[in-house]
Amino acid sequence: QVQLVESGGGLVQAGGSLRLSCAASGRAFNNRAMAWFRQAPGKAREFVATISWGGSTTYYADSVKGRFTISRDNAKNTVYLQMNSLKPEDTAVYYCAADRGYGPGLNSPRQYDYWGQGTQVTVSS
Repeated sequence: QVQLVESGGGLVQAGGSLRLSCAASGRAFNNRAMAWFRQAPGKAREFVATISWGGSTTYYADSVKGRFTISRDNAKNTVYLQMNSLKPEDTAVYYCAADRGYGPGLNSPRQYDYWGQGTQVTVSS
């Protein structure tokens, strides 16, 4: 069964840090770019970051550039999102996703066919 399982969310004060992890089954992970999205209450799902299969290419939303870092360990089938200098506006449910290999672009949810269940990140002011 294909699974993506996120962990590492929680409550943190503004300016703090969190590290999210996404553990994937082989079928959902092998030879695929991976991404993180987030969704705040009442808002559409928003692209955060993506990383290529080999890890050499990354791309970030402007809102997180310079604060968040996406990485992956293919030997562990795991993708990470290091979040520093967190702001209250980063509060959302964070999802990892696996690229289907085609679609409207890596910053679109329609590019991805496997999704995790999400992990809540809450940043207090």
